[in-house]
Amino acid sequence: MRVMSVLCRCCKVIMLWFGYNGFRSLWDWIVRHRNPLLVLLFPLVVFRYLTYSKKDGNESETSDDNTRPPKNSLDDEERGISPGQKRPSEEGGVSVSKRARSNQEDFQNDRFEIVDENASMVHSNESDIRTENEVDEGKKLTGPEEEFDSREYRVHTTDEFYCDYDSTWETDPNEESPPSRIRQTTNSNHYMFSRFERAARDMQNYRHDYPNQIKTQHRKKNTNENKPNLNFYLGKKRSVPDGVYITDIHEKWYGDYERLEYVHTYIQWLFPLQEPGVNYEASTLTKEEITDFLNHSIAKENLLKSYKLMLDFYGIVLCDEKTGEVRRAEHWEERFHNLNSHTHNNLRITRILKCLGTLGYPHYQAPLVHFFLEETLVNRQLPNIRDSVLSYFLFAVLDKTQRRNLIRYAYLNYEPKDEFVWCPKKIQKLWSMQSKAAKEEAADSLGSQKDTLISDSEAQEEENLSADESCNSAESHEDEETFSHNED
Repeated sequence: MRVMSVLCRCCKVIMLWFGYNGFRSLWDWIVRHRNPLLVLLFPLVVFRYLTYSKKDGNESETSDDNTRPPKNSLDDEERGISPGQKRPSEEGGVSVSKRARSNQEDFQNDRFEIVDENASMVHSNESDIRTENEVDEGKKLTGPEEEFDSREYRVHTTDEFYCDYDSTWETDPNEESPPSRIRQTTNSNHYMFSRFERAARDMQNYRHDYPNQIKTQHRKKNTNENKPNLNFYLGKKRSVPDGVYITDIHEKWYGDYERLEYVHTYIQWLFPLQEPGVNYEASTLTKEEITDFLNHSIAKENLLKSYKLMLDFYGIVLCDEKTGEVRRAEHWEERFHNLNSHTHNNLRITRILKCLGTLGYPHYQAPLVHFFLEETLVNRQLPNIRDSVLSYFLFAVLDKTQRRNLIRYAYLNYEPKDEFVWCPKKIQKLWSMQSKAAKEEAADSLGSQKDTLISDSEAQEEENLSADESCNSAESHEDEETFSHNED
């Protein structure tokens, strides 16, 4: 029991630093080394960890409170709720553990206090840092945006498949939600929706620019030595532990698919984020680095080269550098097979999408996600990455209007539709009605076109028939004249 307790605490450390991705990476490592003892021990430790956590009487500790956003943190910011106020759900008597509540209040107080004191130091060029709110703010409502903001698209916390960590469908920040949350998911969809909720928590943290990490980043000195990611992209620093410059990776690693597949330490250098990864020797991205990165044309050009490098590795080519449009490469079949059989690349693609949104290429996100939606749902390729496309790739898109359009595209092409859990059921029904009405309208239009063609053909036949009759009467008249002349 003592050993199991120690192992459970190790699991807590993994969840603290890496979340569920840490477990997945650990499992991949165990499978690669083919150690039967570890293969048997791993599930037992995870099971014991889950039961061990439940005995504490606290909430499930999938990740530390200080490394993930609290539930409905987005809702609170949009509704203007101050740290000291209670949410409607708390006033309604929803049970929350004392430890979680105190941690949340401490975090909020620390966060606002630090932001007020050091806002000018952190964001000297704050307008360049792209978050979900900044992408959507000030945008003129035209076309689909006006449709999505209509009353029909307003959802409540009691709607089926409503996700606490997804703000995609929130349109009115001043509208109060019901005091309690009642889930109505069916048993068959419970696992898929739970998996989506776990992913949504991570993606919301990214879309809101990792608000919980402001406190720790202020402790670091703003010196050039503390900008390893920027220096690497400017060609001033080698990656660790591989010891290569950015130009070497672009020139010597391009097309070396064996190396790109089985070396796992370079991806965090090519696409740095404000969250840790598997390579503990790589540094997380800081706010100062982001600001400086966006002001360096060389760094942004090198990031574009890194993006093209990985697209080629996945069998994709960038068609338009201005719009970010992508298509299949000539060698797509071979690379699709590798992508479908090595699912750790799902984590890499998620990282790439996040990095594009952070470091100056947010307009590249939607085209790449649309490509994967089309390949998985329409062309029926890459079945092993479909769930990651829907739960992670799609919700990495910062632009809310683009994200909504992508979800609608996914729903209309997803089968069976009763298993779709990535947006509230209310909106799914609305889209089904719209799709049905569009099909009926198209059928009516096609029927009217057929009627028009039939009437035109009938009129043409009548015209031809009358012409034939006139010709026949003329011929008979000529025959009569000839006969009478012969008699004379």
